[in-house]
Amino acid sequence: MKINIIFHSLFGHIYQMAEDVAEGAREVEGSDVNIYQVEETLSDEILEKKRALESKKSFSHIPTATLDTLKEADGLIFGTPTRFGMMTAQMRTLFDATGELWVNGDLIGKVGSVFTSSATQHGGQESTILRQMTIDEITGGSPYGASTIASPDGSRQPSENELNIAHFQGKRVAEITKKLVE
Repeated sequence: MKINIIFHSLFGHIYQMAEDVAEGAREVEGSDVNIYQVEETLSDEILEKKRALESKKSFSHIPTATLDTLKEADGLIFGTPTRFGMMTAQMRTLFDATGELWVNGDLIGKVGSVFTSSATQHGGQESTILRQMTIDEITGGSPYGASTIASPDGSRQPSENELNIAHFQGKRVAEITKKLVE
């Protein structure tokens, strides 16, 4: 059973969560879990101005997703920051390229899930993967997927609670996928 986690991250928040999602998915016996990133469309010059170049280098060893990355998996988990209440353009670019996969039915029967981040507690997570439930702390997470709050300047890192939600999500997707492929 193959689970592919595909993410886009500028400041490393979604990458951190992807690692925890993968850790959870790997707990399920028989799972082959891989992490990929989508192709970055911003130039190094723009990444430098955004102060994201160093964080991007920290996960530059992660391979770039292709259409085969989607096609070969039994389960797909996507992670993307929120931009104006939606996924990033980089993630959208990957989805926009999947026409052939849709026409051929290559994505039928695959388990899918998502996780996200935003700059503030209500900065678009609701429309990226819908409402939050926890009120004990300022935190991401919803019944629909893991999320984190990065803060407007990107300084807040995923909390233990948010990473635990990501871990649980990865494990749950792998459990469901395993049942479907058996």
